[in-house]
Amino acid sequence: MVKWKKASTQQRTAIAQLRRELAVLQKALKEGQRLAAAQARAAGRASPTTKAVGNIADDGTPRRFSAKRLAAHRTRLGLSAADYGKLVAISGATIYNWEQGKTRPSPEQVQALGLVKLMSPTAVKARLAELASSSPD
Repeated sequence: MVKWKKASTQQRTAIAQLRRELAVLQKALKEGQRLAAAQARAAGRASPTTKAVGNIADDGTPRRFSAKRLAAHRTRLGLSAADYGKLVAISGATIYNWEQGKTRPSPEQVQALGLVKLMSPTAVKARLAELASSSPD
């Protein structure tokens, strides 16, 4: 009886460990799929805005605007309002007005902001460098 009890305990321990490993792998897979989708969307767009109906993205994801979240994201990236505006092809003053709640972006602009938010900080900096090198200044 003791052998069976010990074997049962070991098997339950092994099953619990496998479940934990499975949860970690599923989380990593989900994150990888999310990043791959974001990169595909970011790489596949010719202009900062994509065709959208209302605030619904091409993939069906609803986009909402929050002035506080926009300001927090820009701060987290360490970008000026002007640089952040370049990513969505608008002026820095417009970004500032959105953050202050004085004005609101159009649905197409909300979509463009959503795409910027999906980009990694490295991709954002690379996109800014690309825009800087291609500008006629």
